[in-house]
Amino acid sequence: MRWKRDFFVFSYFFILVIERTIVLLCGRVQLTESRTISKNGRPRGQKTRDAILRRAVNIASVEGLEGLTIGKLAALLKISKSGLFAHFGSKEELQCAVVDEASRIFVEEVIRPANGTHGLKRLEMLCERWGLYAERRVFPGGCFFSAASLEFDDRPGKVRDRIVHCMNHWLLLLEDAVREGQSSGEIRRDIGARQVAFEIHALAMGGNWRARLFRDQTAFRLAGRAIFDRIREIAGATPARK
Repeated sequence: MRWKRDFFVFSYFFILVIERTIVLLCGRVQLTESRTISKNGRPRGQKTRDAILRRAVNIASVEGLEGLTIGKLAALLKISKSGLFAHFGSKEELQCAVVDEASRIFVEEVIRPANGTHGLKRLEMLCERWGLYAERRVFPGGCFFSAASLEFDDRPGKVRDRIVHCMNHWLLLLEDAVREGQSSGEIRRDIGARQVAFEIHALAMGGNWRARLFRDQTAFRLAGRAIFDRIREIAGATPARK
């Protein structure tokens, strides 16, 4: 019976040691995490992640999202693969993060400057800002989403879902601007808002295609001219019925 008593005593102290070790380790993890938080409340690693994503977006705009791998990105940035895995656990997560970063940049470049405008003025501002964004080559490969849409149009998955969400948001912004213009009498009511958004986006996609395939420096100006010709056609009072 003595061996049983000794066994239970040993087990009791062993469990105490394990519990204390876990408590100490948890405390160290919390301490480490608190030290990685900067004064503004953002993780210090966020700056590194942002720099990685900006480079990754530029690469993907030229070579495509499928051409972007953790190994290739690590080699270009001269950092370890394990360092990249700390930020992105897989190629798909990296691609999704790149789409999100491209969306953030698009919002800053195109959508946010049009905030505060309405109707026809908003439609014109959104199209003007898109033209500047494309012609200035904010992304080296041209319009990121024009290329990504073609690359993932028939590839189901998280990456495609993100691209679809971004493009739907853009098209709805154009439609809403047309409807606002119709409500205020700036845009003809006999014009379908969805049709106008489709035409504007189709012209923009065509401009990006021509710029990339033919290396045509005038492609975005041609697209912009066609877009604003269409906007002028729909602006004004509804034509009288015969």
